[in-house]
Amino acid sequence: MISAEIQTAAYLFASILFILSLSGLSNQESAKRGVVFGIIGMVVAVVATLLGNIHGYGYIIIAMLIASVIGILVARKVQMTAMPQLIAMLHSFVGLAAVLVGYGSYIDPKTLDLLGAERTIHYIEIYLGVFIGAITFTGSIIAWGKLTEKVTPKPIVYKGKDMINVLLLLVSIVLGVFFVLAPGIEGMPYLAIMTGIAAFFGIILVMAIGGADMPVVISMLNSLSGWAAAASGFTLGNDLLIVTGALVGSSGAILSIIMCKAMNRSFFAVISGGFGQEIKTGTKIEGKVTSITHEEAAEWLKEAQSIVIVPGYGMAVAKAQYPIHDLVEKLRKEGKTVKFGIHPVAGRLPGHMNVLLAEANVPYDIVLEMDEINPELPETDVVLVIGANDTVNPGAQEDPFSPIYGMPVIEVWKAKRVIVMKRSMAVGYAGVENPLFYKENAAMLYGDAKESVDKINSLL
Repeated sequence: MISAEIQTAAYLFASILFILSLSGLSNQESAKRGVVFGIIGMVVAVVATLLGNIHGYGYIIIAMLIASVIGILVARKVQMTAMPQLIAMLHSFVGLAAVLVGYGSYIDPKTLDLLGAERTIHYIEIYLGVFIGAITFTGSIIAWGKLTEKVTPKPIVYKGKDMINVLLLLVSIVLGVFFVLAPGIEGMPYLAIMTGIAAFFGIILVMAIGGADMPVVISMLNSLSGWAAAASGFTLGNDLLIVTGALVGSSGAILSIIMCKAMNRSFFAVISGGFGQEIKTGTKIEGKVTSITHEEAAEWLKEAQSIVIVPGYGMAVAKAQYPIHDLVEKLRKEGKTVKFGIHPVAGRLPGHMNVLLAEANVPYDIVLEMDEINPELPETDVVLVIGANDTVNPGAQEDPFSPIYGMPVIEVWKAKRVIVMKRSMAVGYAGVENPLFYKENAAMLYGDAKESVDKINSLL
């Protein structure tokens, strides 16, 4: 057992480590150090909490051991390509925890002793925590379903959707007033009804968002899980949980805004859903598609002096990051300049491509962001597009009728030659045709990305 002062000091130390962890994660070179800071901070937080004024150590330790075993088994089993799905599912656990904490606090006998403003504030904390938690719980489950394609990635909207959402929000507010005014635990029916409404709201909110917006959805749910944790911290009177939740909530919100900016869309336009449902034919694409063999692709790379590789979700699915690393090493040994261009929303979650390339030990200094690589593309000999589609679509700049018009993209078509690796001519996650495939300087290399890169490596 430790004193409250020592526990507070430990919480402060853990908070500093969490801030250092977020700071470290902002840069690839310091990401590992940031993860270590986060782990140490969480260990300090858990130990300080266990040594505080709590009871039922046996149950807590057993629960922690079971959860740790499950976490280790899942982490070892899940592939990097399935990381977005795992993150979405973990967000749902945070939401469910916030709901359970809220209900537990409401029926706690100590809550009945609260009076006046203190009681009102505490009940509002409980209500908001359960509301945010329920939305996060069901919304994250639907996001997991969309990412695993167990739920259709297409947006599902209906007439009067926005009006129903506003109505549900107003009903929740009215129920909240009744809940706060109810004596004792007589407000339980209001809390239960609101929980059902919030859970349903989370479902329809994410169901209305299309697959192309999933990176924003993941970061949005990350933010919601943080605010749910912060609300639980207020309910439990735990300063560390408040700080940690606020850090996660605010960073997730900022990341969501950055993602929206990268798609030239407002945050509210994304969460209101419906993108991709409306059919827009756009300008008729002219020209013909040219395909090349692996031998020709290898010859193009042999002739080139400057090469840019633009990866997308297709690279993740094919697990092509390892042969790509070998390809880069071969080309650099020949004295060629090789760089990567990463779009902010490439893949299924923020930083997806960066993580995969780091996993394959691709040097950090040649992995550039969209704004850094675009000015270099006109002087680039060959761009190798691996599984990317919407993030390299010239229609975003050239076709005012395109659904993604105005979205910042990597301008690969400005290079001298473009090789596009795809399994077929199918559209990307946004469901938009790509004029890049019809450009005179672009050629399609059909097939599995990993197999294609392996063949090119053998030819080189």
